[in-house]
Amino acid sequence: MLALLPDWLDPQEILEAGSYLILFAVTFIETGLLVGFFLPGDSLLFTAGVFAAKGDLNIVVVAVGCFIAAVLGDQVGFLIGVRAGPALFRRPDARLFHQAHVRRAEEYFEEHGPKTIVLARFVPIVRTFAPVLAGVGKMDYRRFVTYNIVGGLLWAVGITLLGYFAGEAIGEENIDRYLLPIIGVIVLVSVLPVAREYLKTRRASADQSEPVEPPPSAG
Repeated sequence: MLALLPDWLDPQEILEAGSYLILFAVTFIETGLLVGFFLPGDSLLFTAGVFAAKGDLNIVVVAVGCFIAAVLGDQVGFLIGVRAGPALFRRPDARLFHQAHVRRAEEYFEEHGPKTIVLARFVPIVRTFAPVLAGVGKMDYRRFVTYNIVGGLLWAVGITLLGYFAGEAIGEENIDRYLLPIIGVIVLVSVLPVAREYLKTRRASADQSEPVEPPPSAG
């Protein structure tokens, strides 16, 4: 699976090319900027933890740095939603954005905000857009910051430590042998929720498009 990715999206290539700087930059962009939704997140953090187990990186620097980058990324995403939201939704006749979307976002994040901000961390693509929607929906800022920190801690620190302890358990002599299959499984598991939601949306759209037969006329 990873062999299909270009080199600049391969977690190993990213870490070998730029170490800490690129690791933190990719984490920030993938979580905070809308243009970064295609970048590796889970697999990159896990691989960074494995590299730390090999001694190529410092696990404390990796975990703390990725945590800070992830939290700052979501903060930027939230501000993008707050500031760009009014402009995006200003015209009611816009093809993709209108006031109904704003109201829907406000209602959704008022009801599910905390859970969404934390759980979205573990779903590719969704984690890129969740903070922006929180900003558009005018989620309470202090509430957002609190759950942003919790989500960033669980995601960034949790996955890097998972990679670190996996690398320790496998042993340095076997890391290169098992790293690619493990990352492939992580990518597959990460994509499954997105694929499931996509199929549900397609199925719902198909059901709505089916013609409704008129009732038979009497006599």
